[in-house]
Amino acid sequence: MPQLAGVDALVALDPVFAQLAVGAGHNLWGLTHLTLREKAFVCLTADVCHPHLDLPLAMHLQMALANGVEPESIRELYRHLAPYVGYPILVPAFQRLAELGLPEASDTEAVKPVPLTGPLARAVRDLEDVDPGLAAFTEDQLAQRWARPHLSVRERAIACLVVDVFYQTLGESLRLHAELAKAAGATEETLRDLLRGLAEFGLPRAWAAAKALLLPQRGSGSGTAT
Repeated sequence: MPQLAGVDALVALDPVFAQLAVGAGHNLWGLTHLTLREKAFVCLTADVCHPHLDLPLAMHLQMALANGVEPESIRELYRHLAPYVGYPILVPAFQRLAELGLPEASDTEAVKPVPLTGPLARAVRDLEDVDPGLAAFTEDQLAQRWARPHLSVRERAIACLVVDVFYQTLGESLRLHAELAKAAGATEETLRDLLRGLAEFGLPRAWAAAKALLLPQRGSGSGTAT
């Protein structure tokens, strides 16, 4: 398991809280059905959902880089998240990344939209029945990012699921991103581990998301522990 970053800083704030926080951190990093990159992206996505742009972001950036996540992949994560969490939120996030020493962008190519297919295209078609203008904007935003390099579709979908849990968008958005994650190789256990990991960032949100995904329950039909 990777060495937790910033423990001394937490101890300086409050030693008892530091013990609790380190224990909660072990929960996420000990899960077996998420990759190290995905765990890092979960933390970095959580930072812009709160947002946490001071000590937590510094800790999570250090952990991501220490575990082999390329700087351009971190940049791509935040590019991908812009329409999901809001473009204005990402401006200070990028500023903070620069202050923390993240190298300048190496990818400076013009964005080339890729026509949507599969679940993404279906989601846009469904939205056209609600509001064509919103559907057009959504299609434009999705076409600009889901086929870009530096992140896999599975990593992008998992990051979007983190946003869904934080923002409690537990209907069509949550189901779409779960479908995309599964189509890209995620399993039911991947989604279970994701929700378990997100419990560190808010038990009520993780609990509600677990119920919304309607994951099959193990054990007896009554749900009674044995």
